[in-house]
Amino acid sequence: MADKKNKLAKSKVGPSTQRYLDIAEIREDVVVMKDGTLRAVMLVSSINFALKSEDEQQATVQGYMQFLNGLEHPLQVVIQSRRMNIDGYLGQLKQQEGTIQNELLKAQIRDYMSFVTELVELGEIMQKQFFVVVPYDPTETGSKRKSFMTRLQTSLSPAKILKLNTKNFTDRKSILTQRVANVAAGLQSMGLQVATLDTQGLIELYYTCYNPQVLDTQKLVDTNKLQVETKF
Repeated sequence: MADKKNKLAKSKVGPSTQRYLDIAEIREDVVVMKDGTLRAVMLVSSINFALKSEDEQQATVQGYMQFLNGLEHPLQVVIQSRRMNIDGYLGQLKQQEGTIQNELLKAQIRDYMSFVTELVELGEIMQKQFFVVVPYDPTETGSKRKSFMTRLQTSLSPAKILKLNTKNFTDRKSILTQRVANVAAGLQSMGLQVATLDTQGLIELYYTCYNPQVLDTQKLVDTNKLQVETKF
């Protein structure tokens, strides 16, 4: 029995989960895919269409039509629904409780914290976030697109793509940045607020997407505290 356990312990470790992801790296507020394409992600606010007047609704629809007709590249709209996280809010209340000398006020804060926690848990209050993903494929301007087999081979050898991105990343990011500015202007013309996610925001977004079960128990540290060793 002991020999069997030793054999299992010495068995070869399987490939990392990261190998099966399409993302090669996240750098300078940009997502670099394994096939050499880039992605920028924007967090977009929402509007209550039903509360607008008929003229306002018509103007919003017309603005959206003009926005779509003006696009020369694809876009991806992602709606993320997550259970509302009130840890930060509860932490602020806890700090206020510690600074208050009045015992009656402290008791009221504790009761309020219990009420809010129970409300969120029992009501299963969800929080929606809206994202717009702006891509850039360097083969779009080329005379010939990459075949499926070529994309498959590059996705299986991300190290080569990392070297390619090191050489051409600045030029590709410049084109992507221009696309992001155009998309942001179109969305803002409809009364929407837009914020482009930085590196920390992108890492947190994908972390929540791929780790929904451990999100509340295993918090993601700040990217400035991460130590990453890259070999080329």
